[in-house]
Amino acid sequence: MIKLYHCPNARSMRSLWLLNELNLDFELVEMPFEQTHLRSPEYLSIHPLGRVPCLIDGNIKLFESGAICQYLCEKYDSNDQLGRGINNKEHIEWLQWLHYAETIAVHGASLVQQNIIIAKEDRSPVVLKLESRRLEKAVEVIDTHLNDRDYLLKSGFSAVDIGVGWSIHLGSMFKEYTEFPNVEKYYKTIQAREAFIQSLPKKIEDPLEKI
Repeated sequence: MIKLYHCPNARSMRSLWLLNELNLDFELVEMPFEQTHLRSPEYLSIHPLGRVPCLIDGNIKLFESGAICQYLCEKYDSNDQLGRGINNKEHIEWLQWLHYAETIAVHGASLVQQNIIIAKEDRSPVVLKLESRRLEKAVEVIDTHLNDRDYLLKSGFSAVDIGVGWSIHLGSMFKEYTEFPNVEKYYKTIQAREAFIQSLPKKIEDPLEKI
């Protein structure tokens, strides 16, 4: 059986959300986002950097949410419900947006560091301003792209909406999307998906505390 190592509100939510969308049987190993768990010898033997996600499927062990997404779609989504296989006309575009998800997320992660992890006296106003602007520019690309479609691919919802959708979700903790009406609508649409809701933390908490 598939096993997923996951921390609430971390990038591993992408993998959890995809597993739920694919309706696969899997074991979820949920851990607090704390060094005592992530840097334990036991977990470091699974992921050498002590990060999430990490997925085990038989003798396959994978980390990096984009790689996990591509693997799951190639192995368990032969009908291209969420993936777009190499013979699909949208394959290249699918790959592009799969990796663009991290372009957005890296700016959100920098804002998490500056606003939450780094002590207030050590925070950089320059970095905060720069990363906020970079996040806006990355989101603006999505807003423009969504002018003539509801999802990133014209054929409809796919796994790349999970990757990018989570990055939009992360960014929403620091940025309102009112100036990006297409993204605002898009975010509301994906938030309503049952698999997205299933993948959220089970208890109400400040999401910034556990990123």
